[in-house]
Amino acid sequence: MSSSVQPAPQTAPSPDLVLFARGVIALLTSWPVLRIAIAEAWGGPESLEKRTFLASEIVDAFEDAQRRSRTAPDLDDVEVLILQAMAEEFNCEIEDGSSEGLAREIVGLWKDVREGRGVEQVERLEGVALQASASQVQSTRQGDDGSDSEDDEDEGSESDDQMETDEAPALVPQKTTRELEVDEDGFTMVRRGGRR
Repeated sequence: MSSSVQPAPQTAPSPDLVLFARGVIALLTSWPVLRIAIAEAWGGPESLEKRTFLASEIVDAFEDAQRRSRTAPDLDDVEVLILQAMAEEFNCEIEDGSSEGLAREIVGLWKDVREGRGVEQVERLEGVALQASASQVQSTRQGDDGSDSEDDEDEGSESDDQMETDEAPALVPQKTTRELEVDEDGFTMVRRGGRR
């Protein structure tokens, strides 16, 4: 006699949970920090998959709380989850405060979905994510010494749109040099430059 163990039947996620997951993916897709991390492959060749992993971790935290009849994760819980995932998966320390804003939006999205107001918000977020996906992200790197200067703090106050649309400076035409003089034996004459 053999006994077989059958896996527990999996139930389909609720429509609210699916809607919430769509919103979380849209928020992560439009978050500039994660967009840069993916574009620069900070998480390696699997960077894009790591965004999906982060979204599933966030959704699972809310689903688990709902299943166990506990309160949903609060702003601090969600922010810690985001910060840990960014540090572990992308080797990135977030210091610009944007993780708190993202966590606030995720917690607000959960409340809206639970109260039946999520459809419009998720559609709006997906539109923003689509626009964000179409635009390129630019990043600036810290100096090689790894230290921050006082000016670095001021740079964070620039709007994301400005950072994304800045263009490369125009190229400066190269100064023309004197024509080389070749003597009768084929040697190039070297002349000493004067001071200016």
